[in-house]
Amino acid sequence: MKLPASDRVLSSRTGYSRGTWLAVADQLLDSLVPWFSGSGALVRLPGRGSWSGADCDGLEGFARSFLLAAFRIAADGGDDRLVERYSRGLVAGAAGEWPRLTPCSQQMVEAAAIAVGLHESRAWLWDRLDDREQTHVVDWLSGFVGSRTWDNNWRLFQVVGEQFLASVGAPYSQDDIDAGLDRIEDWYVGDGWYSDGPGQNFDHYIGWAMHLYPGLWTRMAGPSADSRLAVYRERLHRFLEDAVHLTGSDGAPVHFGRSLCYRMATAAPYWMGALLDATPLTPGQTRRLCSGTLRHFVDHGVPDDRGLLSLGWHHQFLPTTQPYSGPGSPYWASKGFLGLLLPADHDVWTARESALPIDEHDQVRAMLAPGFLIQATKDDGIVRLLNHGSDHNAEGDAHYNRLAYSSRTGPELTDEQLDNHISLVGDHRMRIHRSGVAADSAASWWEAGGTRIDVASVVQGRIEVRCVLVDGPEGLVRHGGYAVAGEDAPEVTARDTWAQATRIDRLTSVVVGLHGYDRAAVRRGLDTNAFGPHSATPYLEAQHDGKGPLVLVSTVVLSGDTVWPRQLAESIEVTVRGLHVTVRFADGTTADVQLGEEVGDGGGTAPVEGAPA
Repeated sequence: MKLPASDRVLSSRTGYSRGTWLAVADQLLDSLVPWFSGSGALVRLPGRGSWSGADCDGLEGFARSFLLAAFRIAADGGDDRLVERYSRGLVAGAAGEWPRLTPCSQQMVEAAAIAVGLHESRAWLWDRLDDREQTHVVDWLSGFVGSRTWDNNWRLFQVVGEQFLASVGAPYSQDDIDAGLDRIEDWYVGDGWYSDGPGQNFDHYIGWAMHLYPGLWTRMAGPSADSRLAVYRERLHRFLEDAVHLTGSDGAPVHFGRSLCYRMATAAPYWMGALLDATPLTPGQTRRLCSGTLRHFVDHGVPDDRGLLSLGWHHQFLPTTQPYSGPGSPYWASKGFLGLLLPADHDVWTARESALPIDEHDQVRAMLAPGFLIQATKDDGIVRLLNHGSDHNAEGDAHYNRLAYSSRTGPELTDEQLDNHISLVGDHRMRIHRSGVAADSAASWWEAGGTRIDVASVVQGRIEVRCVLVDGPEGLVRHGGYAVAGEDAPEVTARDTWAQATRIDRLTSVVVGLHGYDRAAVRRGLDTNAFGPHSATPYLEAQHDGKGPLVLVSTVVLSGDTVWPRQLAESIEVTVRGLHVTVRFADGTTADVQLGEEVGDGGGTAPVEGAPA
């Protein structure tokens, strides 16, 4: 991409300025021009289609890029090229080229993007449409009124869609709006966290949907939103206290959950915090975090050589996507450009970048509401998310059912679950039951195939000690560490009680058996990981005789620096007495784990299937 020169005075850590964001937005939008239909109503991008069909995919390409265009138009007080391009397509689509809004249809998602875009660019686009053109748009958006949506973040699409109708004097249902906003109250679990629908559905949707849309709604509703605005601001402020720990120092978000092809959308809640004056971050921290995320993806080849956003992470990788995602889906990255609504003289754009917590110290943060334990290290900038609470899908989804995720690795996408997974061979991790989360530890359990497995994680620095209780029939227990992947095959080594895999840039994954394990090995993968074609996962094995509970203890390390497995093993002392494990680290600190018991505040409710977005 052609970007302005780095500004290392204002942005000492990323070099990115408001001008950089504008340049990226312009190039993303200009690269779409060849893919517009003749009428301008559809953006027919190349690539695998979604389950919604070609017409809906074309609408998706238009709607999601229109959101970016709206932010870009507002950023400079108008842009005649973009206004003409999108107003032409808007009128043609609403007049009949777009599929109508029907209950629980994908069109509802895209209509919400259009409603928000129309509001944020109102003075330059909507207000310039004539009465006939406005009527077509209103008629199309009116499919929201009295309709039904999926019972998750989709409720908020109806909220913003009908709020726009209300703002232009069109028929709408206040009951629909109130019902949607009231429904998310049922999913608020405390500490700024919502679940995305009923259950334990915690992922990036909490930031780029559950907090984003209520904030956008308050901008649309004006003073009538005041009674709810105070609550949303307080919750967003608290959420960002946690969320700031979900991005590595290189700007990479933790690779966790669904719809990861939205990429820069992870920046949306931080911008919203600035827009609503509801953030614990300084203006310089907000820009450093958001610009870090944008720079991370740009530095890793996003967009591609055609200027397009592909279905993947750093590059196209279809296994990491869901069947509801079409070629226009990645343009929800537009949400990450929300900061362009902040004027050029706002402190977020004029303040010097300032350090984030991970830039200054190692971090261990317990997030009780979602059941996460965050382990971040300053020297290598890696964030590790130890997952003892989120299980959006009941079985088999590698983006939810792993014990840990990070900002530098992704799960192996194969039928056999190995990386960051513990099971009797052949079983799969089912719904997570929390045992609890405390200051530097977390625990959970699950059942599969007649076997119950309890896992407790204790952390210090880059080290995680996993204590495991296996209660079930005879079988082979297998426990994997982080999978590392890249363009070249990782270097691998295995001994009796430890195994490691090291990428060419020295990113290293190590597992060391401390108690109960019999064997260590490394499994290689090809085209199974979003981070590169060659991958490797170190793992441990133990034979379970089925005559009673089996206790296993290991250490798992993901590091950007050299790891010495034998010395690592010697630095940790483990004592096992029945189901009680005592861990003593090299500095003399100790941790006691009673397997099968709570380590802090537990809880949680059963998940239900939701819908895509």
